[in-house]
Amino acid sequence: MTEPPVTNQRRAFGCLIEAVETVVLTAIIFFVLQTFVAQPFQVEQVSMRDTIEPSQYVLVDKLTPRISGYNRGDIIVFNPPDNTETGLGKPYIKRIVGIGGDRIQIKGGKVYVNDVPLDEPYLYAEGGKAQPTTPHGDSSWTVPTGDLFVMGDHRQQSQDSRDFGPIAVSSVLGRAWLRYWPANAFGVLPTDGHPELTAGSSAPPAKAAASPAP
Repeated sequence: MTEPPVTNQRRAFGCLIEAVETVVLTAIIFFVLQTFVAQPFQVEQVSMRDTIEPSQYVLVDKLTPRISGYNRGDIIVFNPPDNTETGLGKPYIKRIVGIGGDRIQIKGGKVYVNDVPLDEPYLYAEGGKAQPTTPHGDSSWTVPTGDLFVMGDHRQQSQDSRDFGPIAVSSVLGRAWLRYWPANAFGVLPTDGHPELTAGSSAPPAKAAASPAP
């Protein structure tokens, strides 16, 4: 005996509802993950060479900074201030050099944090020698509470806090921690806790904003 047409229509309608529910649930999960957990980001700048090359993809951690905050040596993705080349267009990716309360100085081609010279093995090198860090105007800053001082690893090809000053923690989208594409570049991004500063600085990590950055 064939089933009545009404029963077939109900089954078809039920399958359609299940498919819509699956799509909506998937979209919600994707939105939550991208907003609060992790987000892919394609690097389009040269300022982090050789740590990260242009066109490589990194995964940005949005969750753990809300718990542990941001530290010197972290690589972060953030919305740049208005007084930059791109303004509020595309996000920047840089490395944290100083956190709130730090005194930053550039002298003799080196960066000093609270009068201690930074050991920066991640800097872009030419002929086996790391590029010197030069000022782009001012050569000393005090980082306000709730702000971060950032620079690119390729110091001579980076627009960073030397140009636009410290950035607000609230502008940070998250911490870049994994380089995942292309496959031959796969690996956890190197950070540096700068143990040389531990004895001379007791500044706590800079806390992430409570709400997601725009």
